[in-house]
Amino acid sequence: MAEQSVVSVVALEVSDGKESEFLTLTGQLQGLVRRKGYGTNQLLRDGGHRLRYYDIRIWRSAAAAAEAESDGEIQHLRRDLAKYLHSTPLVDVAWAVEVGLAAAGPWQERRAEGDRRSQNIPFFGSDRRTSPDRRVGPRRVDGPLSLTLGDSPARPSGLVEAARAARELAHASFSDFKVGAALETADGRIITGCNIENSTYGLTMCAERVALFKAVSEGHRSFTRIAIAADTQQPTSPCGACRQVLWEFAGNLEVILADLREVTTRHQLKELLPHPFDARFIE
Repeated sequence: MAEQSVVSVVALEVSDGKESEFLTLTGQLQGLVRRKGYGTNQLLRDGGHRLRYYDIRIWRSAAAAAEAESDGEIQHLRRDLAKYLHSTPLVDVAWAVEVGLAAAGPWQERRAEGDRRSQNIPFFGSDRRTSPDRRVGPRRVDGPLSLTLGDSPARPSGLVEAARAARELAHASFSDFKVGAALETADGRIITGCNIENSTYGLTMCAERVALFKAVSEGHRSFTRIAIAADTQQPTSPCGACRQVLWEFAGNLEVILADLREVTTRHQLKELLPHPFDARFIE
């Protein structure tokens, strides 16, 4: 059976005045990916926003994608790039493949329905969901090139271990129910949180929101996945408030649920929160 190519698309919001540095480093990254045989990159500019680009990564195979993600030279260039932009992974881009990558961009579909974000709404999270969410998990596209859409294969072990370590710091003197969370940013940083209880129970804060609020307060705006660890026999899923807050800031990220021994289940947030309240209802 022939290996399937893997496609991922990342929306890039370049810092004002840093476009030259961004283009230089992006060119170096594209050349490196091609030279090492991992696949190809296409950079598309959003015609409606001078500082917004879309990086379309077409990996030769899932194995090549995983190898590229662990390549030290690529990681170094991406760290340098992260100084000049905010990035947002877009998972489901099958429609862009179907109409031709060279001529399509995620902005085209938004404009067909009216781009309601305007320049006053900040571009972070996962496209702010002002048009129908096309990113409900990876799906396959039939045709000459069979594509598995989504980010490169996840390696959750380090993230899960960080969540378990965070759990040990939980302040759970009332319930004795400790939870740890580890949130991964688009540039590979891990921000952890634990549940913090209060004698006024309504002021208790869940591990997931602690991790997210820490990350946002430190300037992070793009996230790919979160691991949640608890000592329970069944998977401990985020509460409704955490699901809503995660959706607001991180979109359809991956949610990894684990106990103290193993990963129990993995979901896309859209599965856990199929009908979120978001910016569409208040614009």
